[in-house]
Amino acid sequence: MHKEKIEQIKAEIAAAKASTTDELEKYRMRFISKKSVVGELFAQMREISHEQKREFGQVVNEVKQLAEQKFQELIESVGSGKQKRGNGQVDLTLPPTNIPIGGIHPLTATRQRIIEIFERIGFNLSEGPEIEDDWHNFTALNFPENHPAREMQDTFFIEKNPDIALRTHTSSVQVRVMEKEKPPIRTLSPGRVFRNEAISARAHCIFHQVEGLYVDRNVSFADLKQTLYHFAKEMFGKETKVRFRPSFFPFTEPSAEIDISCLICGGKGCNICKHSGWVEIGGSGMVDPNVLENCGIDSEEFTGFAFGMGIERIAMLKYQINDLRLFTENDIRFLQQFRPLL
Repeated sequence: MHKEKIEQIKAEIAAAKASTTDELEKYRMRFISKKSVVGELFAQMREISHEQKREFGQVVNEVKQLAEQKFQELIESVGSGKQKRGNGQVDLTLPPTNIPIGGIHPLTATRQRIIEIFERIGFNLSEGPEIEDDWHNFTALNFPENHPAREMQDTFFIEKNPDIALRTHTSSVQVRVMEKEKPPIRTLSPGRVFRNEAISARAHCIFHQVEGLYVDRNVSFADLKQTLYHFAKEMFGKETKVRFRPSFFPFTEPSAEIDISCLICGGKGCNICKHSGWVEIGGSGMVDPNVLENCGIDSEEFTGFAFGMGIERIAMLKYQINDLRLFTENDIRFLQQFRPLL
């Protein structure tokens, strides 16, 4: 039964002809696609006994190769037929075909703008792996062993004992830079990060961060504040105000959340800023001495500051986007709004 069907398919392939693209597509659907008659033969291998499976598989592979070879011949014949009908002439009086030009994704535009601002004040660019070990992602950054971020509900672990995970922040890149370079260090680390969070209008399991690090002699909190003042005014406008709220991060001490005056209401209070007049954009602080020592830097001689921001958060504020999911849904109506960014 199978032999008769295979011989019939071979005969059909040998006799197949195509002079148009429609006929070519019909041939492809019948003999090349996943749901083709050849595909059905592969599916029937599950019904073949183990002793006959090898022989049957070789025969089906031969049929597949014949079908693909014939398809290439038909493609060439249809193409040459078009050239003959057109006589190789081009009508120069016809209007040109309008090719739509794409635009820059808002996250890419925001990332480039952030990098540009910090490069102008001496920060270089550093990148690192998205799959990290425990040392670079947690331990070197002063995370205690019982910290919630080390648990499965917050982090995507690939392996355990030793722990290998998708990085939860780009601070791991800063650790790698401090291990390899000696101060002064002034670097910016943008990249994609991963956290086990429910996807909503304000959160996603995959997002982008940019983190900055400056380590040198006599670096103070005043340097941190002036750096972020400069960034906020360059990114959001000269009228933007910045405030720092005390906070806690394992890798900085003292630590502070960074807020800017709401761009929607100008600081007067609205639904976006929860009527506070302020919107959080990131975290910052002085690098904890333990982190410096873990990376081989003398904390008695050097100090430093670090900060981190979500690129999505910056883009949402700058372009007044109210749903984080729009960045990854690839809705052409949303993306077309940003074509002027070219």
